[in-house]
Amino acid sequence: MTEPLYRVRAPQHEPVAARASALPAARREFDVVADVVVVGGGCAGLCAALFAAWLGEEVLLLEKAPELGGTTAKSSFWYWVPNNGALQAAGRHEREEDFLAYCARTSRPERYDPGDPGLGVDPWELAQYRAIYESTWPAVKELADRGVLPFRQLGEFVDYLGDLPEDAMPRGRVLVPAEAREDTTDGGAVAIASLARAAREAGVDIRTGHRVQRLVIDGGEVAGVEASTAEGSSLAAGARKAVVFCSGGFAHDPELCEHFLAVPSAGACAARTNEGDFVRIAPAAGAQLRNMQYAWRCPVPLERAAAGDPHMQGTTSFPGDSMICVNAQGRRCLNEKLPYNELVYRMFEWDPRSSSFPNRVLIQLWDEHSQTHSQARGNSNIVPQGFHSHVFGAPTLGALVDEIRARLARHRRLTGALELAPDFEAQLRETIARWNDMAREGVDRDFGRGDSVIDVEGFGGPLADEPGKRNPVLWPISDRGPYYAALVAGGTLDTKGGPKTTPDGEVVDDLDRPIPGLYGVGNCVAAPQARAYWAGGATLGPIIGFAHRAAAACHRRPRRER
Repeated sequence: MTEPLYRVRAPQHEPVAARASALPAARREFDVVADVVVVGGGCAGLCAALFAAWLGEEVLLLEKAPELGGTTAKSSFWYWVPNNGALQAAGRHEREEDFLAYCARTSRPERYDPGDPGLGVDPWELAQYRAIYESTWPAVKELADRGVLPFRQLGEFVDYLGDLPEDAMPRGRVLVPAEAREDTTDGGAVAIASLARAAREAGVDIRTGHRVQRLVIDGGEVAGVEASTAEGSSLAAGARKAVVFCSGGFAHDPELCEHFLAVPSAGACAARTNEGDFVRIAPAAGAQLRNMQYAWRCPVPLERAAAGDPHMQGTTSFPGDSMICVNAQGRRCLNEKLPYNELVYRMFEWDPRSSSFPNRVLIQLWDEHSQTHSQARGNSNIVPQGFHSHVFGAPTLGALVDEIRARLARHRRLTGALELAPDFEAQLRETIARWNDMAREGVDRDFGRGDSVIDVEGFGGPLADEPGKRNPVLWPISDRGPYYAALVAGGTLDTKGGPKTTPDGEVVDDLDRPIPGLYGVGNCVAAPQARAYWAGGATLGPIIGFAHRAAAACHRRPRRER
């Protein structure tokens, strides 16, 4: 193996093999054979490969992109770990029953019943929540004990829905790589480098640029996979024990998004290679799909999405106090400080009278006060001038409205030909006047901005501490320019649907029977979180735990000679 196999960077527009038929192949001669074949080189794949190798398995990892990292490489790599060692060391032991209640209440509020022994949710979901509680901290601890991915606690960062009474431990679950910068903007790159280095040292055979196209079935068991490269070569890889898919969601497959997500998502922040390969491969072998309508949602910069920017991050933070978001009518429609997943649910609200999604594109607007005091180079739009081309300014409100109209006109195809209302400017001025009255009073009477802890601590800042300020996230918008704006659309981080698995990662068929030798971890399989986004890192933490369980389950399988 050579060092270029371990390049870590955000995915580029580099060629990958075209998608071919996903129908399984029959038994054949293999070019390479390993005990466990892992598909995907992000957090899920590297963790599954590493845990399997530490159990003594011979592991082959196939990554579709020219480099490792996937969506993880773009992330800050927060990982949410219930009952973690830092909490325990502080004497804060989290009870399993409390954790399960929070998961059930937020993921399935329409079914949640605190008086029911199973909390009212599907037994599959409850088993998945329990697996997260049982396995995430032991998996994270094993990594750290072996010198891989050492961590630090992200202070007392609060869970996204931590105001709910079911969240008995709303702070302290979030960990980040110890070697990441203070703002964690390089956390994903640090994590992938650490995991990849450990995988290489453990003897994992890593091959990038290999797109797995289909399974190989022998005697009713998954015996391996067939892969191809952008150059046209092919590889048949046999698995003596199991194949573990960790290939990401389907956020970049327009057809799958259109037919399963049920809302007009404008773009995705996942790796460009997240095209739902496993959603096609697994059902071709009899797998059952689940939770296909759900996604890890977030607002996205409309103009970066329209440009197909592979480096695009979600607009997960709306800092500033003299800042509001309005729709094409010029009206506020939500609390701008909501956690990003919940905020997008408001953006995708359906208006039956106009037969439209009136909030699918919002205009984020702020003044010089927020521009001066609330710059955040992370996943925000209030940034230094010139830092992002999708952020623009104008000396007057009227000039800003003209620029908003012009920019929307360029993206009619992506927005359903959305235009500003004829009286947009007049409505906007009324909205700002009402906002200023509420800001001076310190109470958002329309949407309760600032009423929640997460509004202030999670997505409120940075902010200025002004004399006489009654609410930390409310401040009047100046009646004098300059003004700034960005177009924000509803989008996704990645999807949550895919083949249904057991808590040990076994992919199951339509009768809930495990398909022998086939496993899945991460966003390529059905997520038990359903509609919820429990906290920062609620993707990566459970993924590490499930990777640990899947590797152990593969290890328990008998080794077959291929």
